[in-house]
Amino acid sequence: MSTSTLIVLGVIAAVVLWAISIYNGLVAMRQRVNQAFADIDVQLKQRHDLIPNLVETVKGYASHERETLDAVVKARNAAIAAHGPAAQASAENVLTGALRGLFALAEAYPDLKANTNFQQLQTELSDIENKLAAARRFFNNAVQEYNTGIEQFPAALFAASFGFSRREFFDLGETRPQIEQTPQVKF
Repeated sequence: MSTSTLIVLGVIAAVVLWAISIYNGLVAMRQRVNQAFADIDVQLKQRHDLIPNLVETVKGYASHERETLDAVVKARNAAIAAHGPAAQASAENVLTGALRGLFALAEAYPDLKANTNFQQLQTELSDIENKLAAARRFFNNAVQEYNTGIEQFPAALFAASFGFSRREFFDLGETRPQIEQTPQVKF
């Protein structure tokens, strides 16, 4: 073989190795996004499993507050049925608002507020909320790295042809004002 043939083969091999390296990096970032979303699902499942116990505990003390309790159950069911980051974020934000209303309701019932089961459930839910917030931050960070990775040169040249597309953030979006609003308790 001539020297020029070896140089051409070396350049081709280098380009192929470079492309493989970029592809593998994109695959790793996509897997990190998928894993982060799965972590959010785990926390949401724990949250959804805890809510019926919380509602049942409150029912014993505030049975005439049916509207608040029904809103929590309805929001929980909608959150379970939501699929995809955008739909889940929206449904979870509604659920968070309903739960805030439930906890505000508990303030009006000193016996409920002092109930050991209620306190334990509230503590567990608070712990899950903190874990969920951390999982959302991790997911959004993974999505940001992934989206940046597929848009940067040279990966942008062939990312779309290999099936890499932008991912959505788990964001409050337009429901932020509703979530940040202080719940109202009326009798």
